[in-house]
Amino acid sequence: MAQGNPDEMATHGGEAGRPALPGSIDAVSDLLADGGYVADRGLATVVFLALKLGRPLFLEGEAGVGKTEIAKTLASALQRRLIRLQCYEGLDAASAVYEWNFAAQMIAIRTAEASAAGTDRAALQAELFGDDFLIRRPLLEAMEPDPSGAPVLLIDELDRTDEPFEAFLLEALSDFQVTIPELGTVKAPEPPIVIVTSNRTREVHDALKRRCLYHWVDYPDFDREMEILTARAPDLPARLSQEVVAFVQALRTEDLFKHPGIAETIDWANCLLALDVIDLSPEVIADTLGAVLKYQDDITRLQGSEAKRILDQARSSLGSGDADPAG
Repeated sequence: MAQGNPDEMATHGGEAGRPALPGSIDAVSDLLADGGYVADRGLATVVFLALKLGRPLFLEGEAGVGKTEIAKTLASALQRRLIRLQCYEGLDAASAVYEWNFAAQMIAIRTAEASAAGTDRAALQAELFGDDFLIRRPLLEAMEPDPSGAPVLLIDELDRTDEPFEAFLLEALSDFQVTIPELGTVKAPEPPIVIVTSNRTREVHDALKRRCLYHWVDYPDFDREMEILTARAPDLPARLSQEVVAFVQALRTEDLFKHPGIAETIDWANCLLALDVIDLSPEVIADTLGAVLKYQDDITRLQGSEAKRILDQARSSLGSGDADPAG
């Protein structure tokens, strides 16, 4: 990381020897780059503002463009715990916040019944709904004190849930607190760093978006995707890296059911490394296309002459100066 003005890194949150929050947009870019994440200026700016203002960050975009990776990189770079709430259809507050260990409660009841006849029912009830029988789920975990500092809470693929859960989440993110009827309200002593992601399979309600800072994470251009690939697959020969990126960029202009994301570019590069490929060819593409495309109709469409056509198009863009072959 670049060593600039110490005030740029020494902002609030650096006590107890843990890394401080970055104090400038450039410091955020450096922090993410040190973790292997190449962010453009717009993304670095909104991450800086989310950290500075303590606001949740809502990242929307196609699958595989690096939304989830932002949270992982921040948690690693800031040495904070990463708490992930993976969303799915039917997710409710009980699954996201807490539940009681019913099996352990039943064992405790049976044990109490089998012991002395004079069991104190009030004391037993207090014990049954105490901390020992509480199973903490991600939202509750994120609200509790952590010696390493406020955790990074990743609420991943929110668009997979339904509106009732959105309404609940709206309240939880407003005050950074959750209520457990048997125990009371748990309020975060220090608000977690919240990253919410959506693949936009449906529209998320405006009320929730208004609680957050918003950023659309788009597919990268050639130069930035080259930076990303160089950081994530440094052993790939430079010319092959250029061909891989140019080919994937060309694929994104095709009429496919699902365009490849950055994750697929990296996966494909690692497959080519494992196969000791030094140069793309239609045959290599046909053999490894499953690393780039995830739907059979798309793969079938690129068999034979189509793969060669797109490869020729990619090489033409490298040779024409649209993408610098020298890097």
